[in-house]
Amino acid sequence: MSSRGIFISFEGGEGVGKSTHISLLAHRLRAAGIDVLCLREPGGTVIGEQIRAILLDPANKELTAMSELLLYEAARAQLVTEQILPALARGSVVLCDRYLDSTAAYQGFGRQIEQQIVASANQLGSLGVLPDRTLVLIDDLSEALFRARESGADRLEAESDDFHQRVQNGFLILAEQQAERIRLIEIAQDKRATAQAVFQAVADLFSGVPDDFVISDELLEESRRQR
Repeated sequence: MSSRGIFISFEGGEGVGKSTHISLLAHRLRAAGIDVLCLREPGGTVIGEQIRAILLDPANKELTAMSELLLYEAARAQLVTEQILPALARGSVVLCDRYLDSTAAYQGFGRQIEQQIVASANQLGSLGVLPDRTLVLIDDLSEALFRARESGADRLEAESDDFHQRVQNGFLILAEQQAERIRLIEIAQDKRATAQAVFQAVADLFSGVPDDFVISDELLEESRRQR
């Protein structure tokens, strides 16, 4: 690990298990004595959580695509300033549930805002801070959406299946365009197998993290509750 810290973002559509695998990776790194900060977008700050409530509230049907884009960027700028940059400066590992690639996929491909506009907005909202590694989790779209919606859908989850297909296609295109940073992780039936694939996709960023970390049933259950 460098003294700067390491920034890893987790991406993917609704219901693919990002929070579960962030939790499992965080446990693994902490067991090796590494300081880890887990964050989510939008959110992670007092102001960011307030913006999150606006963005995900199903009642806000009149929120325009451009307003949505700018709200995400405002929440991101707050998160980068308050949380991400200070954590990286002290040498911590930052694991973030969504970051600017979600904006490219959801607002660019999903909402069909011009990609150059989204890229410029991302540059502003991120303050130019890019993840060292981005993991895009890919699962069967119908199954993932069912999981995401089964306990009630937020404003984004409730969007049409066609919208979510465009988003997933967008993630695949981004991964192809930026293969040096982005890794695709196919979700396996066995969560332990997926967790191992997640670790292998970032293992080169660390030293001293055992490859034989044991994921107990208790840890799996705890990680599921992170959803």
